[in-house]
Amino acid sequence: MLLLLRLLLGKMATNVVVQAPLDTPQAHYDVKLFNCWTFEDVQMSCNFVISGPREDATRIGSAGAVRRQTVDISPLRRVNQAIYLLTTGACESAFRNIKTIVECLADEPINAVKGSSNSYAIKKKDEIERVAKANR
Repeated sequence: MLLLLRLLLGKMATNVVVQAPLDTPQAHYDVKLFNCWTFEDVQMSCNFVISGPREDATRIGSAGAVRRQTVDISPLRRVNQAIYLLTTGACESAFRNIKTIVECLADEPINAVKGSSNSYAIKKKDEIERVAKANR
């Protein structure tokens, strides 16, 4: 459950997630969307950590000779990066779009769990792992 809370509040520090006033119909839609999940939805949403990359490339060397080396990612960083990629993807898909941030925050973990290429997190994960594989 804490993962869901971190996901929902992932972009709160930058004032991206803005709550609608309670007298608008959009506010009732937001409450209905986030408070009526079943256990299966919560379990599926907690499986979104698969959208975090398993390996990454880091810079090795000093100023003159710099090369990139593949490294494994710790489980905590993998979860943190998955949450970051999901919230960033939701914000980017909601920007200049008719879909609200709430709808995008609901769609992004679902697409990530399915492994869909529509998910920003899955696309970035594949890109990071491809770069790491090239630097082995």
